[in-house]
Amino acid sequence: MGIEVWARRALAQARGDPVPDDRGPPRADADGGWSALQQQVQQCVRCELHATRTRTVFGCGNAHAQWMFVGEAPGAEEDRQGLPFVGRAGKLLTAMISALGMRREDVYIANVLKCRPPNNRDPMGQEVRQCEEYLHRQVSFVRPGIIVALGRFAAQSLLKTTRPIGKLRAEVYRYSDTDIPLVVTYHPAYLLRNPLDKRKVWDDLCLAKKVLSASR
Repeated sequence: MGIEVWARRALAQARGDPVPDDRGPPRADADGGWSALQQQVQQCVRCELHATRTRTVFGCGNAHAQWMFVGEAPGAEEDRQGLPFVGRAGKLLTAMISALGMRREDVYIANVLKCRPPNNRDPMGQEVRQCEEYLHRQVSFVRPGIIVALGRFAAQSLLKTTRPIGKLRAEVYRYSDTDIPLVVTYHPAYLLRNPLDKRKVWDDLCLAKKVLSASR
């Protein structure tokens, strides 16, 4: 996981759209739910973050992905490009995905918040509450086999808990009112500051892979 690997993104992914494959469009409802959701996010003014954002960051990847990675919120580079995990932390996430034998195009990547908090401050509770419906609908459209929550805020938001991330790791949860298994691990940005914990993250990813394999 220390090797930095970038996979080439398809044009659709560069726009933030789901990567097409031979299985057709996303699992959206008949009225074009996926496109409607993208448009709703782009026009969202539910919280004050809309006033300071450059672009919304909807998500990117394979709309039929078995793996879904969920982070906290966009950073400066994500806000500029409109894509999740494209900075240094994103480069490390790409390496993590590669270590699992996949490309970025094989998974779906999203954040709890779709807009960048100013100066990369921590998300506020109201912002998370206003935005979480969007992620829930993304999950319902993609229907992944496993969700990996990246970092404390993502984990606490998805699991509705205040437990510290160190106590959330190494267990398997279920996301919201679905039967989708969820595993918690450290955020790639944390690993940039604490590289010795890469071993723990690899253990978490192996747990997620084991859970996914057992469910097939």
